[in-house]
Amino acid sequence: MSRRSWVRPLIAMGLVAVTAVVSACGTSGPGETNAGALKIWALEDPVLNKIENLSIDSFKAAGGNASLETFGNDPYKQRLRVAIGSPQAPDLFFNWGGGNLKEYVDAGKVADLTSVLEENKAAKDAFIPSVLNGAKLGDKYYGVPMRGMQPVLLFFNKKVFSEAGAKPPTTWDELLTAVDTFKAKGITPIALAGTQAWTELMWAEYVLDRWAGHEVFQNIRDKGPEGWKDPAVVEAMTKLKDLIDRGAFGSSFASVGYDAGGASTILAQGKAAMHLMGTWEYTNQLDQSPDFVKNGDLGWVAFPSIPGGKGDAGNLVGNVSNFYSATQDSKSLDAAKKFVTTELHKDSYIEALVAAGDVPPVVGAEEKLKKSPNPEYASFIYELVLDSKNFQLSWDQDLPADDATFMLTQLQEFFLGKVSPQQFVDAVAAR
Repeated sequence: MSRRSWVRPLIAMGLVAVTAVVSACGTSGPGETNAGALKIWALEDPVLNKIENLSIDSFKAAGGNASLETFGNDPYKQRLRVAIGSPQAPDLFFNWGGGNLKEYVDAGKVADLTSVLEENKAAKDAFIPSVLNGAKLGDKYYGVPMRGMQPVLLFFNKKVFSEAGAKPPTTWDELLTAVDTFKAKGITPIALAGTQAWTELMWAEYVLDRWAGHEVFQNIRDKGPEGWKDPAVVEAMTKLKDLIDRGAFGSSFASVGYDAGGASTILAQGKAAMHLMGTWEYTNQLDQSPDFVKNGDLGWVAFPSIPGGKGDAGNLVGNVSNFYSATQDSKSLDAAKKFVTTELHKDSYIEALVAAGDVPPVVGAEEKLKKSPNPEYASFIYELVLDSKNFQLSWDQDLPADDATFMLTQLQEFFLGKVSPQQFVDAVAAR
């Protein structure tokens, strides 16, 4: 699974005709939903849609009524934007939390789920707090997690590390030492798909979090571009510039992509030692370089801590989860609230997620994860998220679309050395 099939599209969002899918498991297309049923909108995903329909079947068995309507990835956001607040709006809708959800909350289109979660403590307490907070704005909850978690990890080639006598870095200083070690051996220390700015963004996200704490970006998200002027942002970007100038990413990263033959392949072939990427990297490596994974040469660790920084070393960035949120004007609001507080943490639903390779956002899933297709990997991710105090949604998903696009453009200029840390901050703060 690639990142772009999981997260909201930002750059190429056109006014595309909506495509819906009718699946064998009962998914309805536009205009085909059951009269009087709780109307749920989600992305077209053959695996997840079957799991979603399991939850609908469970809801019906308990006396409820619901139907699922799915859309292609690209047109979904536009279709939702047009429909929400109108008689054609869904009762529950799939979203990415954070800034993606905030625009609808600010417009008064999303129901506050705080009270129903407080009334149903078993439901609220079933979810990992840092993940549930992905749909929390201010002190209110506007969504409930409905699929797995995808934090960003530092992947590494075990064979390359072993031959170099190096150990996976757990601190920033150890990372710098590893960079120098691999450079001296003619190996690119860190693979980077520099043709796609979202891969560079992961570095900025983690360095700012580790150095300044998660509150700095949350201030940017909540209060606007002026938040970029926090002195800690320039300090963090200076650390990142030092890493770039040190040669951590080699000299040709600007021409490397993330598709087949790109950064992941460079890691698998031993031409690079490390690669910072979301958890989908494991699946991509298994697909593109199966022997690399099966031989046990693919390793993974959490992002290193930065001594002297204010951020918690357990904090994560990436794709927190996906969420179901209820529309404020839904005529079936009570049913929508019942659905999200009864169906999304049931054993049958969680077991289906695990069987599909997802790492579920609920507490107490340790035993279930032993049945995952990749139990060691899934358990590592799960424990990482379980212990995290904050799980930051990727910045380009958490900011308004125009601001995110501009930020990504400036970030590429920064990685290419065309703008300084201060110039980067000045540009994004002036939006």
